[in-house]
Amino acid sequence: MTESDPLDVVTLGEAMTMLVAGQPGPLEKVEIFHKNTAGAETNVAIGLARLGLRVGWGSRLGQDSMGRYLLDSLRGEGVDCSRVHLVPGERTGMLFKGRVMDGSDPPVEYHRAGSAASRMRPEDVDRAWLLSARHLHATGVFAAVSADSFQVSRMTMRLMREAGKTVSFDPNLRPTLWPSTEAMRAGIHELVALADWVLPGLEEGRLLTGAQTPEAIARFYRDLGARLVVVKLGLDGAYYDDGAHSGYVPASPVERVVDTVGAGDGFAVGVISGLLEGLPLERAVVRGAWIGARAVQVQGDTEGLPTRTLLRLAGL
Repeated sequence: MTESDPLDVVTLGEAMTMLVAGQPGPLEKVEIFHKNTAGAETNVAIGLARLGLRVGWGSRLGQDSMGRYLLDSLRGEGVDCSRVHLVPGERTGMLFKGRVMDGSDPPVEYHRAGSAASRMRPEDVDRAWLLSARHLHATGVFAAVSADSFQVSRMTMRLMREAGKTVSFDPNLRPTLWPSTEAMRAGIHELVALADWVLPGLEEGRLLTGAQTPEAIARFYRDLGARLVVVKLGLDGAYYDDGAHSGYVPASPVERVVDTVGAGDGFAVGVISGLLEGLPLERAVVRGAWIGARAVQVQGDTEGLPTRTLLRLAGL
């Protein structure tokens, strides 16, 4: 893909260098860590690029070794990083992730406050580049990083909707990044109103809406303006509702849960790619469930994201 090629999907957000523990136990006791990439938006960008879609990612990184590492990694996956700025004097965010053996959520320790990405402002966005894509994927993670990043999320979603493009939004809640639960609800709902496809988890939906069932959560968000809501139900699969069609899709089989982080991003890759390719809604959700299941069976956020060849072999 060259810089002049039109894009299928654009996403903006914070990428971080992730140091994954080489052994179980408290992070302070771990001697060896393995370096990898992390970030909700970049996970989705990598997954879509592996399926052959033309994907662009926009952000700011520190002009440091970790920033250069992330930029090289994303470019190596075929993601257009032409609108990623390496900023002298600023630093790249990072995190430490523990290793667990029982399938539970691993401990995660973030070091992202004041990062280069958190200082991204609306004027940093190349609007022509953004609007060259037919779809925008946004998440509640980047929106929560700073007041500036929230403005970037809101502006880009509004621009794409006004241009007649589609917008997907994964709430992907990070409560510690928001000033309060009330601010988180208000911010997420403001962004949901600018999205076409909304992908909440069941517990996220319950916390944000007060509704308890997948059907009620989907109805709440469709009333806010979403055209399609897919509620992730974990081991129970997913529920989808676009007004004309609704139903449940079972979870894909999982032999052993190794790492739960990244499952939601994998699910988003499946649903977004399927819908952009014109698959029927139910088949797109089935693809999402299959990729999400692959993601939890390997260590790391992106290692389980399939290529197009693997997708074809699975009949998806």
